[in-house]
Amino acid sequence: MLTKSQAKLFFLAGTIIFSVLFLGLSYDTQMNHVANQPYEKTITPAVIAGKHLWEGNNCMGCHTIFGEGAYYAPELTKVIERRGEGYVKGLLMSPTPWGEHTSGRKMVAYGFSEEDAQYLVEYFKWIGTVDLNGFPAKPKYKIEKNN
Repeated sequence: MLTKSQAKLFFLAGTIIFSVLFLGLSYDTQMNHVANQPYEKTITPAVIAGKHLWEGNNCMGCHTIFGEGAYYAPELTKVIERRGEGYVKGLLMSPTPWGEHTSGRKMVAYGFSEEDAQYLVEYFKWIGTVDLNGFPAKPKYKIEKNN
């Protein structure tokens, strides 16, 4: 059992040690990691326009990017890598709702113009270049052979 003075000393020492550790790690992150990321330099006006379209149409109400958003529709962080630019652009320009008819879920038919669809594709391509340490995880498919 600690005495009152020992408890105060334990608290103060712990507070000081972890405060110094926190400040040191914050400095290291800012100087060695955040400052060296090239993502800000690769943002183009088309990427910005795509981001504005993403936000203006409330795409996050159904989809997620970087794991943030609703989980109703697919994660779109690496959608260009998974599906391809043409598929995504065609889906965005579709004049009719698209989706799995058995579950009742359908992608809203925004009918974007070719220019707006390209802006969104550029935004998705930019997002796909961000290093997320393996997120989202690639599914592990097991191919079974029928003999």
